[in-house]
Amino acid sequence: MPTEAPAPNPDPTLNAPITPELVDKHGLTPDEYERIKKILGREPNLTELGIFSVMWSEHCSYKNSKKLLKQFPTQKFDEDSRNKVLVKAGEENAGVVDIGDGWAICFKIESHNHPSAVEPFEGAATGVGGILRDIFTMGARPALFTNSLRFGELTSADSRRIMRGVVHGISHYGNCVGIPNIGGDTYFDTCYEGNPLVNALCLGVLKHDQIKRGAASGVGNPVYYVGAATGRDGLGGASFASKELSEESAADRPAVQKGDPFMGKLLMEACLEMMGVDGLVVGIQDMGAAGLTCSTCETAARGDVGVEIELDLVPQRETGMNSYEIMLSESQERMLVIAKKGREEELEKIFEKWDLHAAKVGLVTEGKDMVVKQHGQVVVRIPAMDLTEEAPLNDPIATRPAYLDEIQAWDIETLPDLTDDGIYDALPQLLADPSIANKRWIHRQYDQMVMTNTVKHAGESDAAVVRLRCGGPDQDKYIAITNDCNSRYCWGDPYEGGKIAVAEAIRNLACTGARPLAMTNNLNFGNPNKPESFYMLKECVRGLAETCEFFDVPVVGGNVSLYNEKQDTKIDPTPVVSVVGIIDSRQYITSSTIKKGNEALILLGDVPKELGCSAFLRVVHQLKTGLPPRMDLENQAALMDFLQVQIQKGRIHAAHDIAEGGLLVGLCEMLFAGEETFGADINFEDLPIDRWDSLFFGESQGRILLAVDASRADHVVHDAERYDIHADIIGEANDEGILHVDAPNLEHPIEWDTSSLREIWENAIPSAMKI
Repeated sequence: MPTEAPAPNPDPTLNAPITPELVDKHGLTPDEYERIKKILGREPNLTELGIFSVMWSEHCSYKNSKKLLKQFPTQKFDEDSRNKVLVKAGEENAGVVDIGDGWAICFKIESHNHPSAVEPFEGAATGVGGILRDIFTMGARPALFTNSLRFGELTSADSRRIMRGVVHGISHYGNCVGIPNIGGDTYFDTCYEGNPLVNALCLGVLKHDQIKRGAASGVGNPVYYVGAATGRDGLGGASFASKELSEESAADRPAVQKGDPFMGKLLMEACLEMMGVDGLVVGIQDMGAAGLTCSTCETAARGDVGVEIELDLVPQRETGMNSYEIMLSESQERMLVIAKKGREEELEKIFEKWDLHAAKVGLVTEGKDMVVKQHGQVVVRIPAMDLTEEAPLNDPIATRPAYLDEIQAWDIETLPDLTDDGIYDALPQLLADPSIANKRWIHRQYDQMVMTNTVKHAGESDAAVVRLRCGGPDQDKYIAITNDCNSRYCWGDPYEGGKIAVAEAIRNLACTGARPLAMTNNLNFGNPNKPESFYMLKECVRGLAETCEFFDVPVVGGNVSLYNEKQDTKIDPTPVVSVVGIIDSRQYITSSTIKKGNEALILLGDVPKELGCSAFLRVVHQLKTGLPPRMDLENQAALMDFLQVQIQKGRIHAAHDIAEGGLLVGLCEMLFAGEETFGADINFEDLPIDRWDSLFFGESQGRILLAVDASRADHVVHDAERYDIHADIIGEANDEGILHVDAPNLEHPIEWDTSSLREIWENAIPSAMKI
């Protein structure tokens, strides 16, 4: 049914005719524009065109990816057939998962890639602020941040500038709001030059009866705008994030928001206090991407009602703002609240206490339209559902890239094997690579211990661990969390790379003593309108979904960030996964570092015979080629079960997943990631050795290094046989600070001073950042 045409816009500059050029500038296709006219039964005005532009952008509507995302499992049932997922992906701002005893966790990851490329500090800071609001708007008290970062090589001055700004922005916002940032992952590659990835995660805790929804209901209930005033910053941010970066992007600074963490802290506390008042809040929604537009139409659509707002009542920090600017502004630290009619004074007093705006700007109405007034005249009238659930979905073409056949046919035998000297030189080279080196330069800028609930932070274990206070010392819950994605694997085989990303995250949780609960993901890819780019997205999602299904890990939310391209450069497929697990008892929390210096060292898993897409190829041979490692999910499941049993028997002193750099790199990380620097005496005489380079630096999946009491090593190996897991005692740690490696056919044993290796590992990034 045609909607009633709004009155002429009070701002005469917005009454210009809608031309094809204007439609194109708003990122809409001619077909989409025809659909808009059909929905409205008339031509839109400029404000309405802008609203359709942001709500139908990839950033808000997932128009190119939504059909793929339906492959993800979204439920998890316990032994009593109760669904552990209390709020599913796509239903609200973030997913919610039961952790027992009436408590739940709420978590989500989102990107701020394009803004961080243009304004690294503000882009990263507002990314943290935005994900924070997504969590507390659900009624959860935020408990932690993590982040997943990708930059160009640190030999580039521009990459160093972007990294410095991004890390400063993340630390500034997180430290000011007083929430610990306890970890994450960071990689460096030329494909991210000018296309940094900044994915921010927040996790909160709440009781089941504290869950809040972002749906409007109750005709006549008042609609409140709370938080900071609206300005012109962030205009069109959602559509800005739904197109490729270009030379003109640097001038598009209004699309980058400005954050105020102190205002964010006040808003969080005020909203949590308000939501704690029984029956006061009917619905609540963050003004994130698309700002007031998104929060208004989404709350109306979810509640299947209408919402009407008056822009003259919206707090504004700049004069002369028109309806287009107010509706599309992405100014930060703002929320939309639907309150219970007759209880307005209670809400207003709470926000007055916190010295924040609480302006009644509208009400819930009959019908199903989002209606916007200015100066008493209707300037926008659009059916809310057509902006959200009924947004158009695309079916992009997928074409397998030709380069995959070429690189996957690469033969390791074309590469000369290492000599003894080559082995000696390769290890420090790998430890100096920024993607492998110590990330302390980054993590030390974050307050990891604020709130005093951090048990294991970045570098202490394969997954970070926090304590959630759930009513008393005997009721505390221990949550582990990890971010993972090796984009080289996804570039070399997107399906297998997607599988590996999930499996490695689950391995990292297992090494920390945790069982996986649920996953959120951030899918960072290139332009979906290019068939080869869409193929990579499609295949990665297939691998992610199958692995989640296999391990019964539901996906409770996330983000899709496409168009990560700049001119002729696009990022490697980077589907970042964040998996949360629960540890049944504090005594099961396991670190990744040697403790005593006399532990037996056990290798779980097969000896590698491949090097495709490895860090060794990239760092030592400057090659990016080959078939990535294969992922055996059945073997991985047995490995996880075995590790859980051994940890609960108290046999494991330390456990560490072997990932980038392979066996010797993983061993070094165990030896000097703690307070002391240990050595080890290693002998590979019982291993079937094919090549030195693949043995020492291959990245075969499903392998873990264990440190156990020497008297119990044989018991661990014997138990592994029962799980059909290959296990070898390869040596023992020492307190002499020497890594001694011997194997048949070596000309002589190889030795490294681990203090020197540690210095290389610790100083690689600080040294690069001083250039």
